[in-house]
Amino acid sequence: MKASIEDKVQTRIPTKHGEFILHYYTNSLDDKEHVAFVKGEVAGKDDVPVRIHSECFTGDVLGSRRCDCGAQLDMALDLINKAGCGVLIYLRQEGRGIGLLKKLQAYNLQDQGLDTVDANIKLGHLADERQYDIAALILNSLQVHSISLITNNPLKIDELNKLGIQVNKRIAIETRIHHDNLDYLKTKVERMRHLLSMPDNK
Repeated sequence: MKASIEDKVQTRIPTKHGEFILHYYTNSLDDKEHVAFVKGEVAGKDDVPVRIHSECFTGDVLGSRRCDCGAQLDMALDLINKAGCGVLIYLRQEGRGIGLLKKLQAYNLQDQGLDTVDANIKLGHLADERQYDIAALILNSLQVHSISLITNNPLKIDELNKLGIQVNKRIAIETRIHHDNLDYLKTKVERMRHLLSMPDNK
């Protein structure tokens, strides 16, 4: 069966980053509630700023300093608001697709000395199990012609290109490096090819 989505509800959401229209999607691939924050008119537009943000309960909601997710979410919404046009897609694929329980177990393994990649593997998962089919369907539903992707992850660009999304440009999204996220960010660079500037003295 061909994958499909349905834009069930659109509603106005005023935030500290400005006002957006929240789109709620159902889909034929999973039973999760994926959403998109849309700023301005994006249909038929080129080089629309787009952030595809995978759920991170600990970072996005609780403000955990173990990762850069919450800071990236805030930064992306602010960037889109200032641009006056753009989309933030919030995908419900916690812990790079392994779920909240496994992610928390991986945290404990990281505290025992494993990095974020080896912790996932030890739990029987891939380093990154996220998929972007639904994100591509959402962008098509919004009739976005081409995008400027807000990301440090070249794999995300490759996956979207394979799904038929035209990515014309990458917009870097680098947050503050500190003691609690240093090892996590270093692993992203060294083992997952993320494009981040790591200070020489870190």
